[in-house]
Amino acid sequence: MVLPGDQARLYRPRPELLPAAHVPSLPHYQRLYQRSVEEPHEFWGDIAKEFYWKRQHTGPFLKYNFDVTKGKIFIEWMKGATTNICYNLLDRNVNDKKLGDKVAFYWEGNEPGDYTKITYSELLQKVCQFANVLRSQGVKKGDRVSIYLPMILELVIAMLACARIGALHSVVFAGFSADSLCERILDCGCSLLITADAFYRGDKLVNLKQIADEAIRKCKDKGCSLKKCIVVKHLGREEIAVDGTSSKSPPLKRLCQDVQAPWNPAMDMWWHELMGGASKECEPEWCDAEDELFILYTSGSTGKPKGVLHTVGGYMIFAATSFKYVFDYQPEDVYWCTADIGWITGHSYLTYGPLANGATSVLFEGVPTYPDVGRMWSIIDKYKVTKFYTAPTAIRLLMKYGEEPVKKYSRKSLKVLGTVGEPINPEAWLWYYRVVGEERCPIVDTFWQTETGGHMLTPLPAATPMKPGSATFPFFGVVPAILSESGEELEGEAEGYLVFKQPWPGIMRTLYGKHQQFETVYFKKFPGYYVTGDGCRRDKDGYYWITGRIDDMLNVSGHLLSTAEVESALLEHEAVAEAAVVSHPHPLKGECLYCFVTLREGHEFTKNLTDELKKQVREKIGPIATPDYIQYAPSLPKTRSGKITRRILRKIAKNDQDLGDISTLADPGIIKQLFNSRCDTKQ
Repeated sequence: MVLPGDQARLYRPRPELLPAAHVPSLPHYQRLYQRSVEEPHEFWGDIAKEFYWKRQHTGPFLKYNFDVTKGKIFIEWMKGATTNICYNLLDRNVNDKKLGDKVAFYWEGNEPGDYTKITYSELLQKVCQFANVLRSQGVKKGDRVSIYLPMILELVIAMLACARIGALHSVVFAGFSADSLCERILDCGCSLLITADAFYRGDKLVNLKQIADEAIRKCKDKGCSLKKCIVVKHLGREEIAVDGTSSKSPPLKRLCQDVQAPWNPAMDMWWHELMGGASKECEPEWCDAEDELFILYTSGSTGKPKGVLHTVGGYMIFAATSFKYVFDYQPEDVYWCTADIGWITGHSYLTYGPLANGATSVLFEGVPTYPDVGRMWSIIDKYKVTKFYTAPTAIRLLMKYGEEPVKKYSRKSLKVLGTVGEPINPEAWLWYYRVVGEERCPIVDTFWQTETGGHMLTPLPAATPMKPGSATFPFFGVVPAILSESGEELEGEAEGYLVFKQPWPGIMRTLYGKHQQFETVYFKKFPGYYVTGDGCRRDKDGYYWITGRIDDMLNVSGHLLSTAEVESALLEHEAVAEAAVVSHPHPLKGECLYCFVTLREGHEFTKNLTDELKKQVREKIGPIATPDYIQYAPSLPKTRSGKITRRILRKIAKNDQDLGDISTLADPGIIKQLFNSRCDTKQ
């Protein structure tokens, strides 16, 4: 229970963090911030000098247009400069900084006895080998490669190998369905897929190759250009290392020693066999700062995933800089981000940001509750983790089990805690601070998006007094504003649309192949601003509080889902005539899906039908999109023009009788029926 003063109380950084901190005080932050927004060319130009550039930029450091009324939207940072992000992450650290023997990743498998590690030198060799493998398969600069892998070292190696040769990687979360994978492969025209035989998520076997094969079949039916599939022998690898040689890691304790992956000799190739004959040296492809780096799909309000496109130079310096300052990274740190690399957090703050700083990270394949609810704290103790970054959903899940599983482990190594993916409620914040961090670890509650590439609103560990539940202040180079519905910029205490007024280096450049949609979604509503789609409140002290999505999106366990995408999946069932999906508060997920369905004539609403609909959504999108509640609706509340009023449906889902103005409804009488047939959400 949060006491009335807790949410407004300031929790100040501990003095022991200050001497070594990159930003040791609030005035220091304010000086750096002011320079970053008033002199962005000089501020980011100085940071760019820390990286290797084959050719320096010569023209304007930044060119952009945010105003759709003045022409095409575009953003260009350091255009004309050439570099290679893989070279900066690996070669620069090995050769220039002499970090070759430093551990890049401790890999912790699903089973507690399954672990290994990889140094920067080893990672560089394996990336070069796989880059040569890709080239041998005809992959070249500008080609797209889909990666559908669990949280294993090969995932990082594949991403960096693509970056080394200038190919774009499109990582697809290994929890997505065959339909979702197929849709992403088709959208960006991938020529090669990388997957694995299978993996365990907790005690559940996921036969990844089988799902991938189903996606490939669907792709071929639609004229896909996919030609090759490289398969990692993960569960069946026994002692096979990622380069095809004998592993020196501890014996692998797996639930399943061999999985028979379906096989197409004309298309499929084993990773370890290809790696066995590949050279450990590979000249990088030198890329323009504005060349494409990767595509990452996020749910779209139209129901179709959006291919967010990030480019080489700006993304590199923004991911690296935000990692360094937000986590106050120090050379001796062991950092652990629990996010899956299938999401942007795993790209920016498990792969690119940490490696650019020469950091040692933990890469975890498993789940927080397997084999017991103390797994995360045991890993922290095992690797002496100093900086820990996880989701509010995970915190709320572990809160259920009380303090004992946490206090069983020391956690003395921890210095900074972080949260990502959704706003954290004050109760969870305080539990995280008091129980996990023992009131000595600041919490960096970070707000950002797939589209932003890195942190936008965030505390800095040694500088920012914290308020539970607030993302506090903007990161360097970020200029937020709060707008009214009419587009008026609100000053002081205010609540409205969160927008950003000028570009930062990590901002997406477009939606892959859909620039007009990019302009419409992010810039059309308020010309001159980047529109986040989130609501925000600024308090009297200037602290920012994210209030949730304003558009037709849901944030379920930190994963954005489109209401239209879920509705589309429901409507594919022969029994469903209409569907409407809204968010509902959930004690663990933050939000969950509450669905209203109207049936076609001749069909009855039964438990079997509900189960079928949940299964259909799960298969079409993935387990994360499974609805918690499906309610029968004889009809849906609509305006006289036929528009469904989701505002009223959200009220019905929450059993909130304060509906406001309903005079525009064509049939107000339906509301009482819908309230009477609500799902029981108290369970």
